[in-house]
Formats: sequence, C-alpha cells, structure tokens
Amino acid sequence: MVSHPPIWKHVLKQQIHDYMQVNGAAPTGVLRYSRWKVADLPPVLHTHSVKVEVDADVYSYPPSPGATWHVNFADPNLFVAYGSGLLAQDELQVLEHPVLGSVREALLAAGYSARTRENDRSTPVLIANVQRQCALDTFPDPDQGRPRGLYGNQFQRAEWAAVQSALTVLSPAIMTNLICIAAPTGSGAYTEAQIHDVLETAFTGMRAAVLESSHISPGAKVTIHTGFWGCGAFGGNRPLMALLQLLAARLARVDKLVFYTGAQSEVIPFENGQAILRRILEKTGAEPSLLNILNVIVDQRFVWGTSDGN
Repeated sequence: MVSHPPIWKHVLKQQIHDYMQVNGAAPTGVLRYSRWKVADLPPVLHTHSVKVEVDADVYSYPPSPGATWHVNFADPNLFVAYGSGLLAQDELQVLEHPVLGSVREALLAAGYSARTRENDRSTPVLIANVQRQCALDTFPDPDQGRPRGLYGNQFQRAEWAAVQSALTVLSPAIMTNLICIAAPTGSGAYTEAQIHDVLETAFTGMRAAVLESSHISPGAKVTIHTGFWGCGAFGGNRPLMALLQLLAARLARVDKLVFYTGAQSEVIPFENGQAILRRILEKTGAEPSLLNILNVIVDQRFVWGTSDGN
C-alpha cells in the first residue's frame, strides 16, 4: 500500500479513500496472491454433496468458520477500472478492499501480467487475506439523496454527502479471500464452446480455492460465495450461469456454495437453473461422463440476454 498506493481517478473514490484513512485503521498483514492456469475438466462427475444456500440480497461478508471465498466478477484485465467512476461488482469490491488497487499497481510495476484471461483462456487469480476496510450501501434511499442508489453508473452522478451517508468504515477490517474470474460475452444461443468455457473457468477458480485452502486453513471446509456472474453488463443467462456454477462447485469438491440473487424476484432464475441441473443429472444417471452432461446442457438452447447498462 505504501510502495504502490491505489490510483483513484474519480473524485468520489478519492474522497472515500481519504475518509477511510482518517476514520479507520491502516491496513496490515500479508496477502497471498496466485494466478492459475486453466484446469482440464474431470471426465466424470463423481458423487459429492455440496450444501447450497440462497440469499435474496447483495454480497455480504459474514465471519464464517473454515475457509471462505468470494467470487470477484473480474474483467480479463484485473481490476482495470477500479479507480474510475464506474461501480459494478468488480469496482465495488476494490473500493471496499482498497489494497486490491495496490495489487494491480504492484503487478504492473513489476512487469507481471495483471490478467484473469489471456490467449482466449481463463487464468483465474486468487487473493487471500484481503482487508475489507469499508462497506458502501448501494441501495436506493431517497431521504439520503440516493433515489436510484449508487450501483453502476449512478455512483459517479452522486453528491459526496449522499455517498458519505452510505459509507461505513470497518474497524477492525474484515478479512476476505477472493476468486477473480472473468465471464465471457456473447449473443444469441450459447455455443458449446461458450458453455465449456464458463464451466472450465468456474471449475478452475473453485478448485484453486480448495487447493489454496489446504495451505491457509488445513482441514477446513470450503465455502464459496457467488451470484449471477456475468449476468449484468454482459447479459448472461441467469439460470444457465447458476446451473454451471452449481456443477463447477460439485466438480471442484466445494463443501458449501452461497448464492446471492440480489433481490427476492431473482431467486426464481436461480431455482430454475438448479432444477434444470437436477433433471439433467437424473437423466444422465449416477456418476455420468461430463461430456454427456455438457451435450444435454447445450441441447437446452440457452440464450443470451441483454446488458443491464451497468
């Protein structure tokens, strides 16, 4: 943080950072950073039980026993827009965990490739022991000058007083472990290659979290927090992205998956994806080949949606 401070290019983000420095404790500790080559998918889906929990809200960071990880909905260029006026999920996580901006600046200064995807293949990045120094409430609150909230493009239009009223400095800071993976883009019907790419990316990131957990929390059960990854600005298909992450969690032998839908109305797309996966697995039988599963998923003819403008 000292040698490679975050570079805030938008005045509100700089004001938030300055406010945290005055009102919070200085960040301490050691990060564990790793970048992973994409892993080959297992040929067979072996029996493994994943506990699934649905939360009809936005990401939370509850203190949890064991090894807990949160998916960062990354850009292929790691944290590329963190200092800008944008505030989608990726930028919000960096704002709340400002040392992530320093991670990007340190990587670039050292000549490393700050990417989660390269040569058209995923290279998930895992960062453990990240301090979350503040929490920003992005929900609408007309009484506080936030009639449409602060998420996405609304953030850069806000007044400082409205942002400050939504800001909570966390002291002490909360430790977070992150899985940074980039979702693909597309239109029309999903192709076999796109579906394979999503599953391969999610599996690699989740399996890496299981392996990293064996180093940082030996013997601990692994919990992964995620949501509709790639379904905002990229217009990904919500039931499909839920289905593929549920499948990836089982392939990676994760113990628990917590899925945030963002709203009660969005629980239905998640449940639809969960039900489709259940029917597919009933159809393909016990410990089926992954190729058979993927063929059945492709045959469902999932279609891309439209961007939400954020």
